[in-house]
Amino acid sequence: MNYATDFKSIRNDVSTEEWRTRVDLAACYRLVDAYSMSDMTSNHITARIPGTDDHLLINLYGMTYREITASSLVKIDLEGNILWKPETDYGINKSGYVIHGAIHRARSDVGCVLHTHTRAGMAVSAMACGLLPLTQTSMRFAGHIGYHEYEGPAIELDEGPRLVRDLGKHDVLILRNHGLVACGSTVPRAFNAMYQLELSCRSQVDAIAAHTDLVMPSENIIGQSALLYRPETRRPWGDLEWPAMVRRLEAETAKWSYPPYWH
Repeated sequence: MNYATDFKSIRNDVSTEEWRTRVDLAACYRLVDAYSMSDMTSNHITARIPGTDDHLLINLYGMTYREITASSLVKIDLEGNILWKPETDYGINKSGYVIHGAIHRARSDVGCVLHTHTRAGMAVSAMACGLLPLTQTSMRFAGHIGYHEYEGPAIELDEGPRLVRDLGKHDVLILRNHGLVACGSTVPRAFNAMYQLELSCRSQVDAIAAHTDLVMPSENIIGQSALLYRPETRRPWGDLEWPAMVRRLEAETAKWSYPPYWH
């Protein structure tokens, strides 16, 4: 079996727009790993290729997030059909396009979708209260988050419409007893949404585990804070932060034995 992971660069074989998306998406995979949000070889991050309505990029199933490069990403359509992949026996995970394909199909404004199984995310997904507006970070999502009841491993295509219904117009979704989903118009914006959602979950788990009385801000303050975090109020979150995230990756990549993400 061929499970090689060091693939030749395809930079000159794809459009400038596709290559830029590949580099950003590979960087996103590495950042999810760097911030301890990966789950061995599980989970997925997808990005829509600019200029197309139905072509997505997704990871090979069997590689860790730290191994992902721009040239290792697989091109698929919304039905999960592989349009191109590197020469390897690794394929893709069906759950990757059941969840992601449904969202990309229904939401033309979504350019990137992240799905995680973090310890804190799974813990909050199992709490009847859901995500509480306990911190400034979590108030960002007050009134702007969806919940989807657990239906088993996401491998049945007919679950897609219900996922989309429960996501609604939001950018984040908690999959009950499962994990987290975040999306955005671009890779940087989607990553920022997931980072903030994960941080909110970690803070909530820590606060509840402290076994002390919790302070909940007033509804007016929560609503005002959520409004100030809306991208149309001040700025889209992720654009300013992304170059700094890339600089972090570039500094750390030099210490790793893995190929650089931009390869």
